[in-house]
Amino acid sequence: MSSLCGIWGKPYLDLSPFLDTRRFPELDDEIVYGLANVDTGYTGGSLKWMNVVAPWVHADPYVDYGEVIERFDEKEFIRFVSLADDPSAFDPARRRAYRFGDETDHPLSHRQALYLKQRYGVYFPWKCAYHLIANVRWDDKHSGAGKGFSDEAREHFPLLCRFIEELPFREIGRALIFGIEANDHAPAHRDSEPGRSLQIAQSISFDPRGNKGFYLVDPDNTRPVVVSAPIYWFNDMDYHGVLPAPFFRYSVRVDGVFTPSFEAELRRGLPGRAR
Repeated sequence: MSSLCGIWGKPYLDLSPFLDTRRFPELDDEIVYGLANVDTGYTGGSLKWMNVVAPWVHADPYVDYGEVIERFDEKEFIRFVSLADDPSAFDPARRRAYRFGDETDHPLSHRQALYLKQRYGVYFPWKCAYHLIANVRWDDKHSGAGKGFSDEAREHFPLLCRFIEELPFREIGRALIFGIEANDHAPAHRDSEPGRSLQIAQSISFDPRGNKGFYLVDPDNTRPVVVSAPIYWFNDMDYHGVLPAPFFRYSVRVDGVFTPSFEAELRRGLPGRAR
């Protein structure tokens, strides 16, 4: 365990004894074809600016767009927001007041992301992100109120949507596909800070191909644990990332609240019929 927060004394929980993964080849076939038929977005390019990365990541050479944008003068700000979906929404005189990107009032348009990448060398770890069930804010990713699969998601990922609906959640606040390009990596970061919550955030992640290279690492960067399970629950208070590899990889993450029977089953550590 080293100094990982983990879950109940384990680095992560392998959920494959509890959940049926026999459909993973069929899901993989649908997902990779579906991704070729929908518009996907970039994400993760402001993790340093958000101060959620591991300490050693701040010293790496990868450029963060939050740090780039806050240095814009008025002329460059006007140029940048000209690439927004609605440029009229911005007042250059108030440019310091705006926050851009993930989980803000001003998500980046794809044109803005491309400009940041091509002009300033910004690194987006995930260049293929697709929300099946979208959340508005980070702190509502476990609430299912008013949410559901988009019509597009049901059209292009019907088997995946059905699989997610059958997972043992009593409500789902977010479901998305995270894809990472060949030779890219996801820097070590954490989604929540240890000690801020008494409860471990509940989620299920699955990697139908089993080749993503998702890992957990302690704050001293001494003992990385590569997750080998095809479907798992990890503690997002732990630093986690994705190792580079010479090919495209992806996983699906679903955030929500487990059914009481499934949580009880996990605590017992014995697969059963309780859902």
